[in-house]
Amino acid sequence: MRDGEEARAAAESAAEPLDLVGVGIGPFNLSLAALGDGVPGLRCAFYEQRPAFRWHPGLLIEGATLQVPFLADLVTLADPASPWSFLRFLRERERLFPFYFAERFHIERAEYDAYCRWVSEGVPGLHFGHQVDAVRWNAEQALFEVDFTQLDAHGEAEALGRSYARNVVLGVGTAPYVPQALRPLAEAPSVPVYHSSEYLEHREELLAAGHVTVIGSGQSGAEVFLDLLRRRPVGRERLRWLTRSGAFAPMEYSKLGLEHFTPDYTRYFHGLSERVRDGLLPRQWQLHKAVDAETLAAVHDELYRRTQALNDGDGDGGGWPDAVLTPGVRVRTAGRGGRSGLELHVEHTEQEERGVLTTDAVVLATGYTERATDGMLAALHPYLRRDGSDRPLVDEEYRLVLERAVTGAVFVQNAERHTHGVGAPDLGLAAHRSAVILNAVTGRESYPLPRRTAFTRFGLREERSGAAGAAGPAGRSATVGV
Repeated sequence: MRDGEEARAAAESAAEPLDLVGVGIGPFNLSLAALGDGVPGLRCAFYEQRPAFRWHPGLLIEGATLQVPFLADLVTLADPASPWSFLRFLRERERLFPFYFAERFHIERAEYDAYCRWVSEGVPGLHFGHQVDAVRWNAEQALFEVDFTQLDAHGEAEALGRSYARNVVLGVGTAPYVPQALRPLAEAPSVPVYHSSEYLEHREELLAAGHVTVIGSGQSGAEVFLDLLRRRPVGRERLRWLTRSGAFAPMEYSKLGLEHFTPDYTRYFHGLSERVRDGLLPRQWQLHKAVDAETLAAVHDELYRRTQALNDGDGDGGGWPDAVLTPGVRVRTAGRGGRSGLELHVEHTEQEERGVLTTDAVVLATGYTERATDGMLAALHPYLRRDGSDRPLVDEEYRLVLERAVTGAVFVQNAERHTHGVGAPDLGLAAHRSAVILNAVTGRESYPLPRRTAFTRFGLREERSGAAGAAGPAGRSATVGV
């Protein structure tokens, strides 16, 4: 924009500010936008630097399913009548009856991605190809200023813009995590060390590699290992699967265990002391970092099938497939070996032994970490209140706790595990969290929320029941009239 046009656009935006600006358009902010579309008079805009919605494209492996039921779509658990439900998507695509007869409770990841893309193409107020650069508090106007850069098809800056909003919600998602020991190899050009988020992009290269090592004990590691196992020749699999955890453990998937992913547990967890919360999270790894039991069974079944083939003489590797699965191993350092191979210097924690493993390619199923927002929120740092570990405080309604000088609200999505527990990144709580945020933004019960969601009572005292309202800490309100 020219200077005059930019000033005029800024003045118009300030004269009629938005009620809510969303930064990032992943599933969680897409849920918020879809439910926000059902609130009369609510003015929203959501910005995403990518050119279009995609959900973990590198892991849309054929047959891989979500770990939550289809009811955990973007809207249904808050508004079953929403026009943006998964069932409405199926009806629009004339696939409702086939889905009915398929009797699938857990849908494939690729289908979830297609559903989300359908929503992203229909919900108003979504702006792809827009990179948010800064969020500031304008005390004179009592509004947030959100600066963004509009990108062209090649990701290059095309124009600058600014929005004004009473409230902001951060849904910037997570970034692939690469352990420090493997970072030099992963960052080196032409070295076949890839994060699992890039798996499908490099699958053919990995299948052609002489030997492949998968590192990571979670669902992604299991799915990548299984996919490679199924596609490599019997008796010549040449695969290894290493994990730091002491076992290839199944996900906790009992009905009462799943109640840790309810709003009741979220409220309970939020009410605990910081010390207790920090102690709980590492012990709950099997709720979200382990492997679906069906996937583990499929790995075992495939290995067993190959023993049958090898013992029947169909393979040339003896009676056992050439696949090694070893838990309890951590990679200390890694580097290039002879003849373009890779060396992993490892330690077995229980045996207290060290060794060197050679391989030709590595897939890092090592999870994700929250994306840094320090630069974007630099202007708000003086207003942020923090806990004893210098993490932002987040109130029960998913607001960052700010100094009273800031009368607007900054909400977060999937950046509050330290305050809200293991359910923070879970898709099953997306619609409920979106409804809580919208109720807080509008100052009314735009979406009625259940008073109770679990049979388990997690503490001796009964937690405050019911939906989150509009009042913030110490009576502070972040509501707007719409």
